[in-house]
Amino acid sequence: MKKVVIITGAGRGIGAATALAAAREGYAVAVNYLSDAAAARGVVDAIVAAGGEAIAVPGDVGAPADVARLFETAERELGPLTALVNNAGITGGLGPFMRADPAVIADVFRVNVLGLMDCCRAAVASFQRSGAAGVIVNISSTAASSGSAGDYVHYASSKAAVEAFTMGLGRELAPRGIRVCGVAPGMTETEIHARGGDAGRLARAAPNIPMRRVGQPGEIAEPVVFLLSPAASYITATTITVGGGK
Repeated sequence: MKKVVIITGAGRGIGAATALAAAREGYAVAVNYLSDAAAARGVVDAIVAAGGEAIAVPGDVGAPADVARLFETAERELGPLTALVNNAGITGGLGPFMRADPAVIADVFRVNVLGLMDCCRAAVASFQRSGAAGVIVNISSTAASSGSAGDYVHYASSKAAVEAFTMGLGRELAPRGIRVCGVAPGMTETEIHARGGDAGRLARAAPNIPMRRVGQPGEIAEPVVFLLSPAASYITATTITVGGGK
């Protein structure tokens, strides 16, 4: 069966690295993005130039209508879905919890939790239609276990919800042959910190990481692709930490 994966938030950072790695392993890739069409097109062009198959599909994973359109487009243009990587996520800015805007907190949960759940529901429905023994990989964060006090407790809480959901859904779907796993990256060299309002955060954090450096997007992508592969066939309902020992 042809391997087809949707990767949300795949225009940049970890999502883009995962799209390139998945294509290298023979996946046709639907590169989802929110607003940066040029970045998503660059990922697609790189995959096609290497002999792979990919399309760029815009959409806000926190909007159910966009999720439905994403899955319909991917299946129509690439074929039946066999995998999903839920990478899209937002931090909602940095700062103490008591100063966090309730509307921003709600938006973080809309995208990071409810949107991810909606994508999982759509993926499972697709697997069931085609009979695929599909795989879902949800991107969490080491913030889920640290709590990120003083930085973004709301974001950490959303990622803790993702890990609980990954465990529960993975156990629920295991008898059907569908695997649900997670990857929790530590500090990684992406734009998310600058967009959150603290461009220097990575440099400050590096000395406190046992490996004394932050991760690179490709170092997160490789475990994701491993979990998608038959080599991980007995792994489900669990989240792997990729954080340099932190």
